[in-house]
Amino acid sequence: MRYAIYFAADADAPLMQLGNTWLGRDPFTGSLLQQPSIPGLDAARFEDLTTSPRRYGFHGTLKAPFSLAKDATEEALIAACARFAETVAPFELQELGVNQLGKFLALTPAQPEPDLEAFASLCVRQFEPFRAPLSAEDLDRRRQANLTPKQDGYVETWGYPYVFDEFRFHMTLSNKLESKEEAALLARSAETHFEAVTNSAFTCRHFGLYVEPERGAPFDVHRIFELTGPQNPITALENTLANSNEEVS
Repeated sequence: MRYAIYFAADADAPLMQLGNTWLGRDPFTGSLLQQPSIPGLDAARFEDLTTSPRRYGFHGTLKAPFSLAKDATEEALIAACARFAETVAPFELQELGVNQLGKFLALTPAQPEPDLEAFASLCVRQFEPFRAPLSAEDLDRRRQANLTPKQDGYVETWGYPYVFDEFRFHMTLSNKLESKEEAALLARSAETHFEAVTNSAFTCRHFGLYVEPERGAPFDVHRIFELTGPQNPITALENTLANSNEEVS
């Protein structure tokens, strides 16, 4: 069993509903959903091009999937999530847009989002005590991605290469797309599909604890937590770093 801390919202939030429909699965219920029609692309092919993000569930990674440390329990992790939610205030995102991220299609911020970046850094640090060290197999798998020395160091220390200054927020919408034609088709359709929640500011009020019951199984929403705290993410991160004598990455 693995857990992950993901950017998510309530089941009835438009962003989640649109994302779930696009990927063809509802991680709140585990049920499959009918994906939208893509002009010029048959339904079976669209399903094939979204297999990986469908398994993980619609989300943005904050703390990458991890197995529990030997002395950690699910109950303690849930309690830690609840306490964390009570310390951080909701924050604004200026806008998300449909963009190409390498060969993947994703929803990404249109501009730097310091609060979001600080929030992700907080999640990496806050939940690190619950993470078991990577197995040799998982470490080798991470290292197959042509990591830089800094990213390799992050994998060694934090279990994931794309944290802190290497973090780039994204909500994945496709597998790796090798065809430029298919990528263009998906991008145009995604822009239409998500137009109700893109290109405008919105308030981030939640994060999710997702669970993978066994390796290779779909990730499902275990619980959604609402941010109700007094500190914006930047202030909360500064206080966390001051208490741990770290410097901001």
